[in-house]
Amino acid sequence: MATFGTLSDRLTETFRNLRTKGKLTPADVDGTVREIRRALLDADVALPVVKEFTAKVRERALGDEVSRALNPAQQVVQIVNEELVAILGGQQRRLQFVKTPPTVIMLAGLQGSGKTTFAGKLAKMLEKDGHTPLLIAADLQRPNAVNQLQVVAERAGAAIYAPEPGNGVGDPVKVAKDGVELARRQQHDIVIIDTAGRLGVDAELMKQAADIRAATDPDEVLFVIDAMIGQDAVNTAKAFQDGVDFTGVVLSKLDGDARGGAALSVASITGRPIIFASTGEGLDDLEAFHPDRMASRILDLGDILTLIEQAQQAFDEEEAMKMAEKLATESFTLEDFLEQMQQMKKMGSMKKMLGMLPGMGSMKDQLENFDEREIDRTEAIIRSMTPGERRNPKVLNGSRRLRIARGAGMTVTDVNQLVQRFDQAAKMMKTVARGGVPNIPGMGPIPGGGRPGASAKRGKQQKAKGSRSGNPAKRAAENAGVAATTAPTGSGFGLGGAKGGPSEADLAELQKMLGKG
Repeated sequence: MATFGTLSDRLTETFRNLRTKGKLTPADVDGTVREIRRALLDADVALPVVKEFTAKVRERALGDEVSRALNPAQQVVQIVNEELVAILGGQQRRLQFVKTPPTVIMLAGLQGSGKTTFAGKLAKMLEKDGHTPLLIAADLQRPNAVNQLQVVAERAGAAIYAPEPGNGVGDPVKVAKDGVELARRQQHDIVIIDTAGRLGVDAELMKQAADIRAATDPDEVLFVIDAMIGQDAVNTAKAFQDGVDFTGVVLSKLDGDARGGAALSVASITGRPIIFASTGEGLDDLEAFHPDRMASRILDLGDILTLIEQAQQAFDEEEAMKMAEKLATESFTLEDFLEQMQQMKKMGSMKKMLGMLPGMGSMKDQLENFDEREIDRTEAIIRSMTPGERRNPKVLNGSRRLRIARGAGMTVTDVNQLVQRFDQAAKMMKTVARGGVPNIPGMGPIPGGGRPGASAKRGKQQKAKGSRSGNPAKRAAENAGVAATTAPTGSGFGLGGAKGGPSEADLAELQKMLGKG
């Protein structure tokens, strides 16, 4: 995540230096802990949290679990990971729903922290799970706050109770109380109360929030805090805890570029769990907060579980089976390709998904330069084709390609590259679907792949191809020719190939397949 980018870089660099050492001395541990302390302080993590965190890491790193480990550096990384999970709250905490609806959820926080947007995101997430939320516009102070919540509710497809125009008009306590009663009568099982914020903590804000809490008796009070707020996050969280109290924390704007380490302090300082993390401006950019997964992302260990969950939500299992069958029977078309891209877009930003892979922290520049619009351009080209052309790209002659290029606002070269990439990708996928070994340009067949016994069969076939001539000189020449035609042409990841690397032609072919030719 962008917010923890600097912290992640510093910690990853610290551990990279450790991996060169076979055995760790107390001096190595002290140096590592010192670098971790600096990284956390630079990231705005609260001083008491930093002191406690580094003390625990040092104590465990100097203990038997590291000194007896086969790989001490990995053991230290594991210790830091576990302690990070601890300061982020330990176990994941979900929303608590009451047995007799409605479950009342009250939102609190400073103005600009993202409460109203989060209300819409939460409503949409809960609706997907089969709930019927009602949004209550109890922020009657901020200009146009009621109107903003109405727009957000409409986009989320959620019901809203907004009897007052706001802009300083109306009693927020009465609105909140009446809204809960309405939800009970209309059988909404969840109520989300959007309350007023201020630019800073003040007595009036706390009194109003406390009065709403007393009037509605909420089951959950979620404190929404901007992850980019800096060191003031801790003071703000303490003030709200003393004035209103809350049951959980929501981190907003985790996609920002600030240092964001203060967000790590909130759970540890307040003793309240982080329940949600808002990772973008879209209504779907909301994640349940998993301390272990967040720690893995910070340490550049990836977050494969979240990636899998997002894929399961976006892809239909039955459709995936149909697609696999089409690949195996060579009936995969550009229409299917278009459908697959649309499924991928449902998962969200490609940059975000790639960032969840382990080790991607070292490829930040490549990720930043990744053009998300490339998928849209490809989609535009395919949509400019007729159904017949999508099903059978072989009919695409020069005039058809010119028409498609003009319709998509692209060039004929772009169309040619797409068709070429599709052909190569389809061949590779068909080979994999049949259990074969794909031939990767510049690398040859993947070593060790394919069905059992396939290499033995190839060996027999090659053996059978040998010359049977009675003339010894002719037989030797013919066998040399067979060997020349059956030898691997690519490097095969360094296995085979006279020069140990791909030729210029191989590299050009690979570049074309990746769409960069």
